[in-house]
Amino acid sequence: MTAETAYLRISGKCALAELCTHDAKRLMTRWELEPRLQAEVIARLIKEKFIDENRYAHAFVRDKFRYNHWGASRIRMELLRRSIEDSIIEDALTEISDSDNISELRKLIEQKKKTVKAKSDYELRGKLIRFAMTKGFSYNDISKVIDTEGWNAGNDDF
Repeated sequence: MTAETAYLRISGKCALAELCTHDAKRLMTRWELEPRLQAEVIARLIKEKFIDENRYAHAFVRDKFRYNHWGASRIRMELLRRSIEDSIIEDALTEISDSDNISELRKLIEQKKKTVKAKSDYELRGKLIRFAMTKGFSYNDISKVIDTEGWNAGNDDF
């Protein structure tokens, strides 16, 4: 594959969805494009604004929070895996307000509570905490939702 072919294919993908540098490199590596040509293609994609790490991070945060119901720590971890800079990640995470975060967490816990089988309040609480933590929410926020909103296993209202 030539650099021009790789550029055309990736720019077409970028026109449909946001890609980061890491994603583009992964594609070109799969296409067995040599590293020198990969760097040229990436530089051209960035110069022509097909790839913008800041724009990508903001879109990623919005989508993963809204559609995948992920918390900030999971989103941060996934962006770090994609080699996005910390400053860009922190800026993008401002997309999630504290009230939206708590509201989303409350909905998740309420939904999960309906499907969890537990013998005691303690066991139910532990299962819900583990579930919410795997979704990337902080323990402090989880305990706020569970502890301060009339929580107990017999009460369906939070």
